[in-house]
Amino acid sequence: MATETKVPKEVILKRLKRIEGQVRGIQKMLIEDRECESLVTQLAAIRSAVESVGQLVLTNYMDLCFRKNVDTEESAVESLTRVVAIWGRVRVGDSK
Repeated sequence: MATETKVPKEVILKRLKRIEGQVRGIQKMLIEDRECESLVTQLAAIRSAVESVGQLVLTNYMDLCFRKNVDTEESAVESLTRVVAIWGRVRVGDSK
């Protein structure tokens, strides 16, 4: 994998902490009975942030996960295909 595509684990963790803060913010908005449009706007921002982090993890897959999780009997292609399929299933933004 080319080094220019690798994103340090610390960057991913920082983004996840930011998402965690956004989720807490939405909880507070619900408690305060904030308007629905503001809630949906924040939820959309979180969804986008989660998809962005997912893309970073997929981009870094070989360095972050692949070498640790591939069995000797499983091919690299099978492992990568499975991970991409899993990520595709959790995407709900484009569904009906």
